[in-house]
Amino acid sequence: MLMFAIIVVVSGALIVGALWGLYGHLPAWLEGNLLAIAGGALMISVVIELVQPSLTDSGIWLTAAFTLLGALVFAGVDYLIDEKLNSKGGAGLLAAITLDGVPENLALGVSLISGNVMQVAALAGSILLSNLPEAAGGAKEMRKAGNSHKKILMLWIGAAILLSLAAILGKMLLADVDKSILSAINCFAAGAVIASLATEVFPTAFKRDNHWAGISAAIGLIMALGLSQLGG
Repeated sequence: MLMFAIIVVVSGALIVGALWGLYGHLPAWLEGNLLAIAGGALMISVVIELVQPSLTDSGIWLTAAFTLLGALVFAGVDYLIDEKLNSKGGAGLLAAITLDGVPENLALGVSLISGNVMQVAALAGSILLSNLPEAAGGAKEMRKAGNSHKKILMLWIGAAILLSLAAILGKMLLADVDKSILSAINCFAAGAVIASLATEVFPTAFKRDNHWAGISAAIGLIMALGLSQLGG
């Protein structure tokens, strides 16, 4: 029951964020700060919860290779969406959340196997913190691009369902998988997250709130670091 509650809350944040983007009226500076906080939290979380364990379990070469692969795949898909398919207006953030979210939620499912509540909270909290403002920003840009509210909500609900399934599969199917495979999944997720932070999250936060975004990113990093320390 706890597993499903965590998965529903983390993935449901996409829907809540989309609703916030469609119907909310927060000032741009506040949205920018929240997005920067989320980016800072996710930045340290991927290092501590995904990359560092993989480095310990599988070594530098596998860690480096799959982290780079995740970044390359995300950057390639993002390039196709923005440049070749001419689909801006929030599609980049939707792609970011979906592409890095699938392996990321697989990793969340695997972390649920360990039973360490605080370690699960550290990873889940960072994902949740990033999902809300990212979905809000993506939905708002989609609305500006002329998409209907119904279409936008259906897209984000679909993303939430997909990521929920990824977390459930991570819990059910990867419990007995070799550590090297889990390391590859975690590092691919980390690479995709890093690329999305560089190309989508931090540029958007800076655009909305200028230089204060850097301070907010540091605050988010410290918050996620604190959660990780509680997890031991």
